[in-house]
Amino acid sequence: MHLKRFLRSSFTRPGFWCILLAGLINAACQNDNRSYTGWTEYLGGPDRNHYSELDQLSPENVANLQVAWSYSTPDSGQMQTSPIVVDSILYGVTPGVRAFAIHAATGKEIWTFGDTLKKWSHVSRGVTFWKQGKQQRIFIGIGHHLYAVDAITGKPATEFGDGGKLDLRTGYPEIAKNKYVVSTTPPALFENILLLSVRLSEDTDAAPGDIRAFDAASGKHLWTFHTIPHPGEEGYETFPQHAYLNKATGAANNWTGMAIDTKRGMVFVPTGSTSYDFFGGNRAGQNLYANSLLALDVRTGRKIWHYQTIHHDLWDRDLPAPPNLVRVKHEGQYIDAVAQVTKHGYVFLFNRENGTPLFPIEEIPVPTDGLPGEVAWPTQPIPVKPAPFARQAHQVTENDINPYAVNRDELLAIFKKTDRRQFAPPGTNGSLILPGFDGGAEWGGAAAVPQEGILYVNSNEMPWILTMVPTPADAMLAHLSPGEKVYTLNCATCHQADRSGNQKSGYPSLIDIGRRQNRGYLDRIISGGKGMMPGFTQLTSAERQSLIDFLLGEEKTEAVAGNEKHHEQLPFKSTGYHKFLDRNGLPGIAPPWGTLNAIDLNTGEYLWKIPLGELDSLKKLGVPATGLENYGGPLVTGNGLLFIAATKDEKFRAFDRHTGKLLWETQLPASGFATPITYRYGGKQYVVIACGGTKLGTRKGNQYVSFALP
Repeated sequence: MHLKRFLRSSFTRPGFWCILLAGLINAACQNDNRSYTGWTEYLGGPDRNHYSELDQLSPENVANLQVAWSYSTPDSGQMQTSPIVVDSILYGVTPGVRAFAIHAATGKEIWTFGDTLKKWSHVSRGVTFWKQGKQQRIFIGIGHHLYAVDAITGKPATEFGDGGKLDLRTGYPEIAKNKYVVSTTPPALFENILLLSVRLSEDTDAAPGDIRAFDAASGKHLWTFHTIPHPGEEGYETFPQHAYLNKATGAANNWTGMAIDTKRGMVFVPTGSTSYDFFGGNRAGQNLYANSLLALDVRTGRKIWHYQTIHHDLWDRDLPAPPNLVRVKHEGQYIDAVAQVTKHGYVFLFNRENGTPLFPIEEIPVPTDGLPGEVAWPTQPIPVKPAPFARQAHQVTENDINPYAVNRDELLAIFKKTDRRQFAPPGTNGSLILPGFDGGAEWGGAAAVPQEGILYVNSNEMPWILTMVPTPADAMLAHLSPGEKVYTLNCATCHQADRSGNQKSGYPSLIDIGRRQNRGYLDRIISGGKGMMPGFTQLTSAERQSLIDFLLGEEKTEAVAGNEKHHEQLPFKSTGYHKFLDRNGLPGIAPPWGTLNAIDLNTGEYLWKIPLGELDSLKKLGVPATGLENYGGPLVTGNGLLFIAATKDEKFRAFDRHTGKLLWETQLPASGFATPITYRYGGKQYVVIACGGTKLGTRKGNQYVSFALP
């Protein structure tokens, strides 16, 4: 009877099943150390190689894969999450940015954490696991906070930060305390040191992109590295002298994650561009340490070396993914190296210890005839090897216009008007951006077989057109109502002056938005952002309400011309993000529109290159695989497999990584714009992909799907 009472009371005790489950798994692992092999870090490990030695799945049997389990999240929409698995538990994130824990062999939910009423609109790519003694935590970025959650119970770890959360703006100067800062990529972890990756505004109101480290146990701020250097710091002279004050220049942030050499205690930090993205007249200079790969001492934040891949960026060429830590044979010697993929389609390869390029990098002369007031840098670095994995705008000719387009002549006329020179400064006549603003390589990153020095990267070949226009002068805005003025300065770039949007490029119409959304929803989106749209935290409450009134058609037009304070306006601004598309929404250039590439970093040569993805409408006409836009990276195994979803055709595929031959594909419930993972539990190897769809106009999804052999 005593045992029955104990069991009856324990079954309802919070966390009992988690604790019991963890105990059983620990016992099982002691008896059979091959019964469980996890995926305990984002992208597979601190080297960010998306790599596993598991070999139950092989080129010979992968075609037999079946769905093992699926987990449906309570909300739906885009998921970019690459989950982790620790012991018996898989930890992931829902589309509404709620952390969850499920059983790794069944998909049965154990706990969820997050606001059950509010669906956050920014994305999350995963969580970080930390353990010290008996404490086990999951760290997740939600809104402008980093939360620490007990990994077993899902309850806040109140010893961390302020009752279990840390404001992501901690350590910033006072001017940035209320600016837009979210964490879409999980923090990197070394020993007890958390290193934050944050997403910021891309306009003149951006917070500084300081690299900051915190104690994982307490949340105490440990150190800061200024990516826009302060007086007396190396690189200060590469900006105007007051740039560090963050009044109109910011960003140069790490938003995409970092790689850590645990043996050397080094962290490799790729940074993004300095704001504003497309005009730099107010930030004359080379702009260190924007668009750079930084090698820092992870314990102190001291810079060991750096390399800048774009000088004075005018094209939004953020470094889009964590680098890969690999070992290569170079000039007869084995070298620990770091490989960084880029949006503009190149791989930069360095000696990990000292930053020496392993293949020559040439500083090529580039055009400097920018807009009035611009100070374009006269050279840009281009690696001699490997060759670019995506086509370059300056290499595309009239013969490369999409042959399947019904309005090919119209596309050709547009194409002829664009500036296609390599690194042409943005102008008012329009520049062809290829690879596009998303890459080339993007946040999914590259996979690598670290000891072989083979890199696998999927790439987009979507062309975009960048056009600049003069910013409306105050006199031109004086006749506008307060709400329309706010809209013109902050929203019209993407959603158009007439609010018609640009659906093909992913910017919805705001006409009659009141019929689809309520005032509260609009206020949340304006403040907190959605997807890749940042929140406009610089707007006052009155400005937000005026904007909402304008969008809903409720603004009193006689209330004109206030003295609202907006962030600094530069003399030129972009007309928005416009893809170069045909009338049917297909890229304006000929296929391939997405590729998968295998690169031997020992030689700098390609092993193979194939289109990734198929378009059904053209496939039915007998057109060979065209490749498609793709988001999310590959997963590779030591015994010869490469798994990838990423494409808008909702397929999940397995390839022979040695040859590029397709071995298996299956239809997903929604597109898997995420990087898959693999792990072993109970003697069975699983592969899991998050299927949220939504992006690129695909249907919404809400499932994590696991595959295994029957």
